[in-house]
Amino acid sequence: MSLSRIQSLRLAAVVEDCADQLEILGHTLTVQIRKERGDSASQEKARLTKLRRDCQSITQQVSLLHVDLEEKQCITSLVQLGEEEEQKKRDDQMRREAKKELEQRNQALRIQHEETQEKKEKLKDLSKQARDLQHKMEDLSVKMAHRKKLEEKNLELQLQQTQREGSQAEKLLEHEQELLQRQIKEETRVHEESETFLQRRNEEVQQLQEQWQQSTKQRLQEKEQRLNTESCNITVNLDRLMEMKRMYRGMEQVVMEDREEQEKLRQEQAKARAVTKVQAWWRGCMVRRCLGSFKKEEDKKGKKKKKEGKKKKKK
Repeated sequence: MSLSRIQSLRLAAVVEDCADQLEILGHTLTVQIRKERGDSASQEKARLTKLRRDCQSITQQVSLLHVDLEEKQCITSLVQLGEEEEQKKRDDQMRREAKKELEQRNQALRIQHEETQEKKEKLKDLSKQARDLQHKMEDLSVKMAHRKKLEEKNLELQLQQTQREGSQAEKLLEHEQELLQRQIKEETRVHEESETFLQRRNEEVQQLQEQWQQSTKQRLQEKEQRLNTESCNITVNLDRLMEMKRMYRGMEQVVMEDREEQEKLRQEQAKARAVTKVQAWWRGCMVRRCLGSFKKEEDKKGKKKKKEGKKKKKK
């Protein structure tokens, strides 16, 4: 990129001024680095050292730019610097990606190695378990063989015991069979005797039944006769009872009529006595209060008394 002479001179002056300021900053950083002492200032010293290196690098680039502006009137060095920075960034990015990929591969290898170790440990455990199982199987086979022998001996003993018990059971069954035959004979004899006894008893019972039937017929006839007699007596008594009931109802009616007449007479007498009492009470009230006809008689008596009094005064 080419510039005019005036533009290049102006830019060269600005760049030169920047270079001077960067040199001043570099000297300042150098002095400050020398002042930093002790272990506590190591981090600050490292930071200042890095800044000084950056200032020196920038100063070099600014010097190259100043030379290009004065001699070539262009900023080729600045463009190259930008391209170099871009290339550095790409290189750094590629290095970071390669490093990251390498770390991932290392991690995958570590995981695979750990899995392989775990599988080896499991394989060892399985082989150990297989050996233990083989030993156990051998022990079990020995025990099973020994148990089989014991069971065979036990079966032989049980078979002998069963045979002995079977022979004894046969003897017992034969003895029980003989006893049962004897019992059957005895029960047959007892049954025949019982049958003969029951036949005789049945004949006796039939005779008694005939006698009881005859006596029962006689008693029934006697009872029927007595029943007829009693029924006749009951009929006669019922007729008498009906007659007495009719007489009782007639007498009861007469008594009721007499009672009604006496009650009416008693009520009339009571009414007459009540009327007499009321009349006497009313007459007494009339006399005491001089009402009605009793008032005139009283007036006459009063007048007579007054006349007699006047006559006495005149005399």
